[in-house]
Amino acid sequence: MFEIWETSEPPRLISDAGSLTVALEKVDTMCRLRHDQAVAHVGDVRDNYRFEIRDRAGKALARLSYVPDTSRAYQSVVVDEMRGAEQHGG
Repeated sequence: MFEIWETSEPPRLISDAGSLTVALEKVDTMCRLRHDQAVAHVGDVRDNYRFEIRDRAGKALARLSYVPDTSRAYQSVVVDEMRGAEQHGG
C-alpha cells in the first residue's frame, strides 16, 4: 500500500494506491491537473508543486517537484522505465 501526498503548503494526502505503478499514475494525473489549472488560470495556481509517494509506515519512497510549463502541452512526468519496472518484475 502506498500513499500519495502533495507536500506543498499545507501538506495533504491525495490518495492511496495498491501498487507503485498505480501510485506513479496518480502522481502523473495530479501533475496533469496542475498543468491544466495553470494553463486555464483556474484554482490555486503556484509556480512549483511537490509530491511524495510514501510507504505504509509513512516513509517517503519517491519525491517529485513539478513546475508547470504552460508554453507547451503537458508531458508525462512518469517515464516508461518507471511504468515498466514493476510490470516486468523490477
